[in-house]
Amino acid sequence: MAKWTASDIPPQEGRTAIVTGTGGLGFESALALARAGAGVVIAGRNPDKGEAAVARIRTETPSARVRFERLDLANLESIAEFGHRLQGQQDSLDLLVNNAGVMMPPNRRETADGFELQLGTNHLGHFALTAALMPILRKGGARVVSLSSLAARGGAIDFDDLNAERSYRPMAVYSRSKLACLMFAFELQRRSEANGWGLSSVAAHPGIARTDLLHNAPGRWSPSGIARSLLWFLFQPAAQGALPTLFAATAPEAKPGVYYGPDRLSETRGHPSEARVPAQARDPSVSARLWEVSQQLTGFAF
Repeated sequence: MAKWTASDIPPQEGRTAIVTGTGGLGFESALALARAGAGVVIAGRNPDKGEAAVARIRTETPSARVRFERLDLANLESIAEFGHRLQGQQDSLDLLVNNAGVMMPPNRRETADGFELQLGTNHLGHFALTAALMPILRKGGARVVSLSSLAARGGAIDFDDLNAERSYRPMAVYSRSKLACLMFAFELQRRSEANGWGLSSVAAHPGIARTDLLHNAPGRWSPSGIARSLLWFLFQPAAQGALPTLFAATAPEAKPGVYYGPDRLSETRGHPSEARVPAQARDPSVSARLWEVSQQLTGFAF
């Protein structure tokens, strides 16, 4: 996969993709998929940002088949409504990119359903979304790509305080949520194989990419937000950061149950390659327990 770029995406005509998130990596993924001919649904909670993303893509690619659908990953009712709506619109689905995320709010916040915001959005929200879309994912023999992060290396799944009610440290909780995303990707592939679901589950991370994630949650004037502003040259462009996601989503050689990231400077930048899996994500028994707990918390079953 030497120097794989967006120009290597195979033709996507006749395929339908859902990408969560309206900006940054999600926007770049949606743009590249639309350019390749896929019908793309951009799913996000802010209609203004969603419609702006659709307009930008149509400006760059006038023939793009792209639309916005409202989805709040921090609200299980919104996820259920989205799943029901999409099943009414689509006979099948070829690709789901679980991309949207929240990073390091300085104080503990909760979703509409009482989950800690980062775990609730990044992991539990996408867990529930994938379950809600299972009927049309299975019909399409879909590929599901889940976004993790280099931060997963520092994560730990603490089942005694999964929602950080006793101890909230922003980076530690973010790392936990992204480790959970990676473990979900691996467990989804194991269960698809065991149950004959016909899905392919792949994980990816962007390295260190130039997005607004650090400006949005910690805040532009937080230490991490200031670093993002002043040290912008250390962050690779969002389009480059989206390449591992796009490789995982479209490349024929991308393998189910494998983790992809950039190939240079300790996976912080570069072109798609197999990524190092943190030791914490390699224990199937922990992933299986996390799956069961996630089902119990969300009420969404596969």
